[in-house]
Amino acid sequence: ITGNKTWITHAARTHVMTLLARTDPETTDHRGLSMFLAEKTPGTDEDPFPTEGMTGGEIEVLGYRGMKEYELGFDGFKVSDANLLGGETGQGFKQLMQTFESARIQTAARAVGVAQSALDTAMQYALDRKQFGKPLIDFPRVSGKLAMMAVEIMIARQLTYYSAAQKDHGKRCDLEAGMAKLLGARVAWAAADNGLQIHGGNGFALEYKISRILCDARILNIFEGAAEIQAQVIARRLLG
Repeated sequence: ITGNKTWITHAARTHVMTLLARTDPETTDHRGLSMFLAEKTPGTDEDPFPTEGMTGGEIEVLGYRGMKEYELGFDGFKVSDANLLGGETGQGFKQLMQTFESARIQTAARAVGVAQSALDTAMQYALDRKQFGKPLIDFPRVSGKLAMMAVEIMIARQLTYYSAAQKDHGKRCDLEAGMAKLLGARVAWAAADNGLQIHGGNGFALEYKISRILCDARILNIFEGAAEIQAQVIARRLLG
């Protein structure tokens, strides 16, 4: 296999990865794509990609730094034909599409977690920080922000649970998964932004957790389908 791919998560340390490649050179669309289970040797910090035919480098990112991202290059990278997923060529795009519901549901769940962390962090700060002789939470504009954060997180969480339940029962849920991901990402960003606002100037300091939460929240509107794509999927389904 020869080619390039950007934004591969945990690419260095993994033993195996799914690899979408064009197996029919006569095609130019999705019908010529196939999915492989590509085996590789896990790398180290000194030699992240020791497998022959594979090179790569880490992409430095703004947030979500626990999930290391890489750009990979393949030059004669060998994959056994026995590792063809499903045993039939030309099914790769269809197999990829089947993962999107689950991917968007789990991203929605991660967004809810980020939002909850923002709420918990902001709540504790509002209880501990005192201005004019009383805790910040006693000021209505602060408590109002916290209340709306809690409401929005609850809505996003329940929509995510519903989408996951639909998936567990084998029902089509691309609409619900798209809604959960779209809403969850927006709620996470709003919660992180409001949480930082409650911290005031301290929220802009790296020593405070809320600054990291804000950076982590930003990517949720982009990966596993950007917000604009989610809105387009939802609109198409609503229109039949």
